[in-house]
Amino acid sequence: QLQLVESGGGLVQPGGSLRLSCTASGLTLAYYDIGWFRQAPGKEREGVSCISNSGGSTNYADSVKGRFTISRDNAKNTVYLQMNSLKPEDTAVYYCAAAARGTVQAMCVRPYYWGQGTQVTVSS
Repeated sequence: QLQLVESGGGLVQPGGSLRLSCTASGLTLAYYDIGWFRQAPGKEREGVSCISNSGGSTNYADSVKGRFTISRDNAKNTVYLQMNSLKPEDTAVYYCAAAARGTVQAMCVRPYYWGQGTQVTVSS
């Protein structure tokens, strides 16, 4: 069965860090640009970061630049999102998604596949 699975979410204090992972079954992530998206309560889903299939190109939303780092290990079929200096406004459900190659600068627009999401809560 084809699916993306996110993990690593949780409750963290402001200023803390989390690392999210996105793994896949039935899908070879190396064939896709992979994006991280988030949706906070009452807000639209937004693109957070996107990485090219090779890992050579990345893109970040302005709100997370300098704090979040996206990376991938194609041998492990896994993409990561390292989140540092977390703020309460980063609280959201975070999703990974697989998009067509060449969509990094468009923040992995119109992904083909989505994960179920993992909750990140930043609160003291």
